[in-house]
Amino acid sequence: MTRGGHPYEDGRMSDTLHHDSASRLPRQVADAYVDDLIALDPILGTYLGVTDCSDKLSDFSPAGSAAIAELARTTLARLDAAERLPGADTDVERRCARLLRERLTAELAVYEADEKLCVVSNIHSPAHEVREVFTLTPAETEDDWAAIARRLRAVPEALAGYRESLELGLERGLHAGPRATATFVGQLTTWAGQDAGADGDFFGGFAAAGPEALREELDKAAAGATASVVELRDWMRDVYAPAVEGRPDTVGRERYARWARYYNGTDLDLDEAYAYGWAEYHRLLAEMKTEAAKILPGADPWEALRHLDEHGTHIEGVEEVRAWLQGIMDEAIENLDGTHFDLAERVKKVESMIAPAGGAAAPYYTNPSEDFSRPGRTWLPTMGQTRFPLYDLVSTWYHEGVPGHHLQLAQWTHVADRLSRYQAGVGMVSANVEGWALYAERLMDELGYLRDAEQRLGYLDCQMMRAARVIVDIGMHLGLEIPADSPFHPGERWTVALAQEFFGLHSGRPADFIESEVTRYLSMPGQAIGYKLGERAWLLGRDNARAAHGDSFDLKAWHMAALSQGSLGLDDLVDELSKL
Repeated sequence: MTRGGHPYEDGRMSDTLHHDSASRLPRQVADAYVDDLIALDPILGTYLGVTDCSDKLSDFSPAGSAAIAELARTTLARLDAAERLPGADTDVERRCARLLRERLTAELAVYEADEKLCVVSNIHSPAHEVREVFTLTPAETEDDWAAIARRLRAVPEALAGYRESLELGLERGLHAGPRATATFVGQLTTWAGQDAGADGDFFGGFAAAGPEALREELDKAAAGATASVVELRDWMRDVYAPAVEGRPDTVGRERYARWARYYNGTDLDLDEAYAYGWAEYHRLLAEMKTEAAKILPGADPWEALRHLDEHGTHIEGVEEVRAWLQGIMDEAIENLDGTHFDLAERVKKVESMIAPAGGAAAPYYTNPSEDFSRPGRTWLPTMGQTRFPLYDLVSTWYHEGVPGHHLQLAQWTHVADRLSRYQAGVGMVSANVEGWALYAERLMDELGYLRDAEQRLGYLDCQMMRAARVIVDIGMHLGLEIPADSPFHPGERWTVALAQEFFGLHSGRPADFIESEVTRYLSMPGQAIGYKLGERAWLLGRDNARAAHGDSFDLKAWHMAALSQGSLGLDDLVDELSKL
């Protein structure tokens, strides 16, 4: 979340953003950075629940990115001074300083390599942020909707700034892959309401829920926003796509290592991580065969999963599955609170939502606002389906909701006053968060919540997907060799086509999900490996803490201490978890 507008004047930071760092400890430097960053990035402000940001959008132009980078450099200089002050060596200050330095250094490495000039994806891009922020903007009162109308009017400028960055990228020979580009063009078409069977455009549909007193203003602003989506779509289709045609979808080792650091908070040994992915693949395959035999004797795991698609437990209806997923989370909170976690009342609220059409196929979670006026929410993309097999949704909602993303990110928000706003809501390391969520799935399996072979096979299928991500994400971007002991094309080098084939053969997901996933890996290199590598870090930290405490180890106390230390990169996570 490091994008936004730039209130700089004549190359200097304006007085309203200046902070005297002479007497500031690291946590104060971090929170001053958050204040400045919100001014640069009002979309971030909305994620945090800052209502003053509700009528603004961020500047995604090269100038906007340059302002963010300059703020990072200034903050690192302030941090140098802060770390020399008395009191900077306490645990809370030290953790915050480690995170802030690691995150800003990783972000600057991405910026200075001009990676921000070629961000095109099916799941995460400036355009996706512009669209998604409306689903999180307060919309209760007429004043709220007046702010939304102003934010809608800001959409054309925000998308124009994004296009300016992509244009500069093309000038400098930096490009996104053709596959992600084609997928993104299709998504823009859906958002504009111009694909076959569309019920309407996203912005028009969103504005339709506003009050009649603002109907004309909202409709006009929404129409302008949609027109800018169409304009971006046409440029992407007619100019950008031809310019990147024939270019590679993969990024190579150097760029991959840079992005892997950004998403994982560590300089990974990529060859070791690739080997670990294969070790997990073989372990999980053996477990999956055992569970598959209980469901359909003689079948391999994916035959058993296809059988469950047709004959397994399922729910009919979109609202019905939303309510069922809410029940999964409510039950987990009731059963885990007081036994394996100690949850504050405001952390116990989480809402199950249906994702708006036109996004990627994967479920996701959005954080609560800082004051919890907007609760944490899980989002299910239906992809047009109305029938939902349940074999994998159980563990997936333990991942997205409780005890996964929601418990971690809501707890960070709950203890932000003891940490810093930066540690709780801005400096998130993807591998830490996704690793905890995968650990949460495993915890629920350890505790016996996956109650039959259907749910266990679904859980193992989810685990296998994360192991396959490590294999194909690293393998295809680096062009690595497939090991000799692999049952799949041993000795060959990975290509995108082989990656999609492998993923399809080792997942119970439908074809459109597989295609969406591989496009995601191509356009967000290094992010998808953080699930398994992050889980490994969380498990190692728990094992080390248990070994240190012996019979006195208290898992509930460890969970709460671990969830209350805020974000950390994988470099630091194992070290800190082992000390708890």
